[in-house]
Amino acid sequence: MPMHDTPTDPPPGTLPAPPFAKTGVPLAVDLDGSLLKSDLLLESALALLGANPWLLFLFPAWLLQGKAALKQQIARRVDLDMASLPWDERVLALARDAAASREVVLCTASDARLAEAAAAHLGVFDAVLASDGRRNLSGDGKRDLLVERYGEAGFDYVGNAAVDLRVWRHARRAIVVNAPESLARAAAQVCTVEAHLPARGRTPGAWLKALRLHQWLKNVLLFVPLLAAHRLAEPTILMDGVLGFLAFGICASSVYLLNDLLDLQSDRHHPSKRRRPFASGALPLVQGALLSPILTVAAFVLAYWISPLFAGALGIYFALTLAYSFRLKKRVMVDVMVLAGLYTLRIIAGAVLLGAAPSFWLLAFSVFLFLSLAMLKRYAELLVLLGQGKSRTAGRGYRVDDLPLVQNLGTASGYQAVLVLALYINSTASEALYHRPQVLWLLCPLLLYWISRAWMIAHRGLMRDDPVVFAATDRASQLIAVASAAVALAAL
Repeated sequence: MPMHDTPTDPPPGTLPAPPFAKTGVPLAVDLDGSLLKSDLLLESALALLGANPWLLFLFPAWLLQGKAALKQQIARRVDLDMASLPWDERVLALARDAAASREVVLCTASDARLAEAAAAHLGVFDAVLASDGRRNLSGDGKRDLLVERYGEAGFDYVGNAAVDLRVWRHARRAIVVNAPESLARAAAQVCTVEAHLPARGRTPGAWLKALRLHQWLKNVLLFVPLLAAHRLAEPTILMDGVLGFLAFGICASSVYLLNDLLDLQSDRHHPSKRRRPFASGALPLVQGALLSPILTVAAFVLAYWISPLFAGALGIYFALTLAYSFRLKKRVMVDVMVLAGLYTLRIIAGAVLLGAAPSFWLLAFSVFLFLSLAMLKRYAELLVLLGQGKSRTAGRGYRVDDLPLVQNLGTASGYQAVLVLALYINSTASEALYHRPQVLWLLCPLLLYWISRAWMIAHRGLMRDDPVVFAATDRASQLIAVASAAVALAAL
């Protein structure tokens, strides 16, 4: 009877053997920061916190068991969409070319569950070496395992960080990727450098985009109560307004960073948001995670220096934006109500600078107007999805068949704002500030035209920006603003 070898299962973390012998020197490829323009630990942690922020309090307990245990606990609770992650096509092409003649190994400090999912998606690796809940495969641990498996100078290694110098010292050749020239020079001192692929996209422009400085235009709303009370020319009030503008802008940027970090997976499925710096891998996640709290502290220090009451208004704004980022943006209609509330909070903060209660008329007007603009933003997003043949938003609760309802509610709310303006003009409140309040009636057709035009532009699929940013950059909107200012001056 012929004898057959009994098949044995491959060791854990090892993919099936290739169908033919590979005689070349094995190539070990690092994952985080090298093959992937991101970090799986941060990706998984942020995805977990986005779904359940309260698990943050368990992180210290998991970390006490070791970093590998922390990674494993997080990896067990998330499923990342590997297809949407920002892979470095240069490194992937290098691995594919090498796979024809030699063993290609994914060697990473990420948890084995996520690493194996990445390898299965890419389909290029012969084996996976990763952290397993007990051993954290980074630095010396990665070096020791590779030397044990392939021998001294028996492998080539692709890496991107200073800690990889420990591995390169025992490798045959180094391939330095997504790293500055200084690291390539340091690697050349301990190993033969085969190639250096510098990082792409990490420019000051990427940071300006991540901080959303153009969104600071929304904070001009702080000056509305000052204008309405005719006190903008007072130097002390004006200076407080400028500092308040900066405090709200810095705070908004910190929240934008946090929101982008928590929204990575849904942003990567959006036609335009996938190009955001963190979603695309142009900026490191760890830098955004560090900068966000620093900016938050700076904003509150500046706000408290203006006045404790103004810092309180900023605190309410910050808390509401956090609630929006973690939960409320996923709730249908609640999200647009919160967005309208955030705009109105800026006006309330402007009233705090005056040391006066905000005007009833101003608050009513802003609530209706900004609810219309929030609806307009959602309408424009749904219209894009309709053009792509999709049925619902990613990370939101809206469906494409909600378009008519969103449009009706948004236009109705905008026209209600015009009604509030008309009632204000006809009230005794306008007579206290204007000698000729009847002239203010000209504001009504101007506002009716602007709201109708904005919705017409959105209906035609041409609304590409946030409506407030659109209003600040659109030529017709600028002319309407100038005409409105002239009307207000004529009414004085």
